[in-house]
Amino acid sequence: MAAYHAVLVHFPIALWMTATLAILLRAFSDGALAKAVDRALVPLLTIAFISGVVAFAIGLMVWPWETISSTPLGRNHVLFASWTVAYWALLLAMRWLRGEAVWQGTSRWIMAGLAFLGSFLLGVTGTLGGHLVGIYTELSSALRLLGWEVFTTFYLPNITLTVLGVITLVLIGLGLWGRRTDTRA
Repeated sequence: MAAYHAVLVHFPIALWMTATLAILLRAFSDGALAKAVDRALVPLLTIAFISGVVAFAIGLMVWPWETISSTPLGRNHVLFASWTVAYWALLLAMRWLRGEAVWQGTSRWIMAGLAFLGSFLLGVTGTLGGHLVGIYTELSSALRLLGWEVFTTFYLPNITLTVLGVITLVLIGLGLWGRRTDTRA
């Protein structure tokens, strides 16, 4: 199963990174190419989500749950993998349900920020998975500089919760401001 998981994870990785590029292109451009790429975004995110769920399910079969959950690195990988799949599912739902409205006003910049965040989650998930099989990357060194050792269980200290709270309030404020400026136009 490990070989299947290693092969399958590259499909959602490639598709979600392509979706990130598509979102960034659309956020920065209203041109014909950007609009054409945007029309493919919902199908792209849908296929990426399905392949991500399949890769996640196969990944849970690589090691027995007792084994993967007994190590901090294993717990972190499963935690970040579930966050990544859920996060991109929410981005898919937002783009699908809001349609073209996500590219109007401040929403376009929020979409760009969300795409960057989704790519970061994807990178951390892949880094942790690489560590599980003995392939190390420089991202773990960067995470270490930020105060998180990937070989210890991830936790949210008070300062991180405070930063997340402030970011949440800023995003809510931007959303309300964007809605207000959109209705005035």
